[in-house]
Amino acid sequence: MHHFDIDSAAPKAALYREIAGALDALTADEPDAVANMANAAALLWEYLPGINWAGFYRLVGDALVLGPFQGKVACIRIPMGQGVCGTAAAARATQLVADVNAFPGHIACDSASASELVVPIVHAGRLIGVLDIDAPTPGRFDAEDAAGCEALVALLAPRLARNGTA
Repeated sequence: MHHFDIDSAAPKAALYREIAGALDALTADEPDAVANMANAAALLWEYLPGINWAGFYRLVGDALVLGPFQGKVACIRIPMGQGVCGTAAAARATQLVADVNAFPGHIACDSASASELVVPIVHAGRLIGVLDIDAPTPGRFDAEDAAGCEALVALLAPRLARNGTA
């Protein structure tokens, strides 16, 4: 059992550094991609305030397929280029969406979600999937959240790719 003393009320930069330290400790020696995604989703769910979903979609063939997550049941398959997740994956660029209802082609897996942050997971030029975080309030995420999650994905990506089963 792991216990982390992470202050969810800390300034965002410090909060993401603390989450990264915990994620590093949890995933450093674990070769299983699913276990690493599951623990990453649990960390985000437990310590990021104001969110209602945190998890992963894995690239399987030409679609994103639901991976480990915390929150309500979710869409299982998302075509590349569709919705916020599919757009992030196709563009290989972080999507920071203040109002999901204003995003063309948004896929509403949970009608309570109002804002979303999606970071593509790329290792050695290969798209592995995306990290997806939703919040029930518009404008929940900002550039600090994007930078923090991009740093988490940079730490996690090689650990998801090392056994080739992400």
